[in-house]
Amino acid sequence: MHFAQSYMFNLLFLVIAFTAMIVWLARFRRKRLKRFLEEQLLPDMAASFSRKMYVRKNMLLVLALIFSVFALARPQWGFEWQQVKRKGLDILLVIDTSKSMLTEDVKPNRLERTKLAVKDLLQKLKGDRVGLIAFSGSAFLVCPLTADYSGFLLSLNNLGVDTIPRGGTDLGAAIEEALKGYQDVPSQYKAIVLLTDGENWEDDPLHWAKVAAEKKIRIYTIGIGTKEGDLIRVPNDKGEAVFLKDSEGNYVKSRLNEQLLKEIAATTGGAYVRAGGAVFGLGYLYDNELSKLEKREFESQIEKKYFDRFQIPLALAFFLLLADTLLAAKKPE
Repeated sequence: MHFAQSYMFNLLFLVIAFTAMIVWLARFRRKRLKRFLEEQLLPDMAASFSRKMYVRKNMLLVLALIFSVFALARPQWGFEWQQVKRKGLDILLVIDTSKSMLTEDVKPNRLERTKLAVKDLLQKLKGDRVGLIAFSGSAFLVCPLTADYSGFLLSLNNLGVDTIPRGGTDLGAAIEEALKGYQDVPSQYKAIVLLTDGENWEDDPLHWAKVAAEKKIRIYTIGIGTKEGDLIRVPNDKGEAVFLKDSEGNYVKSRLNEQLLKEIAATTGGAYVRAGGAVFGLGYLYDNELSKLEKREFESQIEKKYFDRFQIPLALAFFLLLADTLLAAKKPE
């Protein structure tokens, strides 16, 4: 036997508290009666009251609550093998990990806000596979396409500006790496989501956007940051936060390059969304764009399907409550 919702057993603490309250109330009432009546007069004043019947009624009520908790925990035993087929998209999330993503014009900073938005997106996915690519001066497949969201989260949590040793920002390399990760997937089921501030210092990303368009792969871009931008705060050798300077000693300011991201999305037939502070836009992109794409059927799997037996403790709880209702706390005449 196992329980599909074992966390429901936490409700047993409430049952224990309820039982303790019943005991306390019974003692409290008896103490109050003793204030107004002599001890020897109590049996005469409560001649029709049966302490044993009162205890039995409360025991029935507590047992009914216990069985109700067992029913909520969904006990299961016995199973059959079933073939389970999954349908979904293959979504590659390409995340900028360059130092400009430490800019705090989006709180707490661009990179951490992006990671929080991706975690929210995982709550929406139902059977879709997700992969993760990190890029700065080069790009690297951190997590291949998978339906194991817990494993994906481990890769996401470890993402930082030191994930890619080479500095800079190369959007073209990021798109090229994403296309490589999609080699064995039919084009109509592919979606690339590029999360970046749009700064680019090396390869021509529009060239790789055209390559993606030729392969009928859509690229959706999310612009992170503000047009005004902000200074980049990085840790120094002592771990202290300082503002980043260039080779000439000038402070480096990072701004959102919306125009480039719009062109990349338009070239492939995708869409551009600007990330805001309260609403990041990744969930909106999934609901209004990605979820409407054609889904493919992944390999079917054989899984155990357990039989629910919650009806048994639920029926016991019902009969105990019925017995508690019918049972009087008075002595039989």
